[in-house]
Amino acid sequence: MPTTLAQLTTLRLGGPAERVLTASSSEELVEQIAAADEAGDPVLLLGGGSNLVVGDRGWPGVVIRVGSQTLSTVDTDDGMELRVDAGVEWDTLVQRCIQLGLSGLETMSGIPGLVGATPVQNVGAYGAEIADVLTGLTVYDRLERVVESWSPQRCQFGFRTSAFKHTDRYVVLDVSIAASSSALSGPIRYLELARRLGIEPGQRAPLEQVRETVLALRRSKGMMLDPTDHDSWSVGSFFVNPLLDTVPEAAADCPRWAADGKLKLSAAWLIDHAGYHPGYGLDRGRGRVAVSTKHTLALTNRGGATTAELLALASEIRSGVQDRFGVRLGPEAHLRNCTF
Repeated sequence: MPTTLAQLTTLRLGGPAERVLTASSSEELVEQIAAADEAGDPVLLLGGGSNLVVGDRGWPGVVIRVGSQTLSTVDTDDGMELRVDAGVEWDTLVQRCIQLGLSGLETMSGIPGLVGATPVQNVGAYGAEIADVLTGLTVYDRLERVVESWSPQRCQFGFRTSAFKHTDRYVVLDVSIAASSSALSGPIRYLELARRLGIEPGQRAPLEQVRETVLALRRSKGMMLDPTDHDSWSVGSFFVNPLLDTVPEAAADCPRWAADGKLKLSAAWLIDHAGYHPGYGLDRGRGRVAVSTKHTLALTNRGGATTAELLALASEIRSGVQDRFGVRLGPEAHLRNCTF
């Protein structure tokens, strides 16, 4: 039986993979990509499969799984710099930093996926993002066929975006991260997290307490992977919070924040107030796809679904939000061999 992308993604959706390879080092990853490019084979890079939607037809070329695992450290004046291969699990890195008494990554606990994917959309959570701690990257340029060292500035980080976001040209091989020696977290900026910790915004808390509180928050929203919980059979947030120059009058009540010189609106609020409440879809048809019962940003596979069914729900929600509020939502997830 051929491997299917449903076996390799957190959505548990996607058709067959023509060929699957695993790269166990950065050098092997470059070699496999270069060989596929030379042969003209379409390449799908696969990390944790947590932010990926693949069509029911599957992938017509080669799927390359990122399996590089090297993690090295260098002491600095106020902490440590970590050089981490793209194939290291992100939460493993977070746990390692906390064990070493290093501050900076704790509010990003529990984010699924691998380290190499984090710069692509400037992954973040609860007031922190990868751009806050990144000091450098090693990148393979598929067009020029060279390995380069990149500065954070070259990445053009913004809210859930970067120079990597809309192109397959560049492949992150490893990242370098600066972390400070401290038993306490960085200043907690996210209000909900501060309330759960029992502190004022801007104050600090013990690293392990922050981690456990973040994990509890993510679990309550179905954002912790659990094979027994269909609310976690998702890509996390399917839609990204929209950034607008001006807010339509119909969306005047939507929560907003300043970001990248624009106004960031809450996609979850827009979806919910357009009538797509938690659990929407469970009572329709065969109920195989639905909005999460815990969080309106997650679209979930309830078992036996198809990618086409999930994208039909996404299209319905996007149209409903645009009709109600005049705001068009875009996907945060990466769509491959499919569209909506």
